[in-house]
Amino acid sequence: MTLAASMPLRVGLLVIACVVLQVSGVGSLRVLGGSVDLIPLLVGAIALLAGSSAGALSGFATGLVLDLALGRHLGASALALSVVGYAIGRYREEHDPAHGLMAVPVAAAATAGYAVMMAGVSFLLGVEASVSPLVLREALVTLLLNGLLAVPAFALVERVLRPVLIADPLARSRRRPTSQPGPLSVRGVRTPG
Repeated sequence: MTLAASMPLRVGLLVIACVVLQVSGVGSLRVLGGSVDLIPLLVGAIALLAGSSAGALSGFATGLVLDLALGRHLGASALALSVVGYAIGRYREEHDPAHGLMAVPVAAAATAGYAVMMAGVSFLLGVEASVSPLVLREALVTLLLNGLLAVPAFALVERVLRPVLIADPLARSRRRPTSQPGPLSVRGVRTPG
């Protein structure tokens, strides 16, 4: 486990701040028909830093707080964000991304995954909504805006969470020099002469 005891407090403060910012103003600002969605950025950043368990738990908490703040079906966003957080965390655990710009494709994947999951959950719950071709344009613009904000948003989350991460998330990707084989290994067998 890569979490310290004070990690839930920091994640909780990040979740509350992010939901308040999203609901109070950022979500209502329109740029080319789309808007910035900070919620999948936060969940993606936490999952990329701390792994699948922290990603799923932070996704659930963020979705629950968001549903309570917006008065939507309780648990719809929590389900969608839990899946997104878990998937990004598993990607981190399996592939161990270390590139500095990894935030951009992770933000795009989190935003697209959240949009698709919310559409599926809304369909299953029977929420009626008007569907038009403009929805795709809005989703694409939101995806691009989140991609542009990904690097500073992930850097901010990393700055807040880095002190409480026990294991450095980028440490495994830095290759250590391979040790020399011992005298009993196959490569270490020396022939006399």
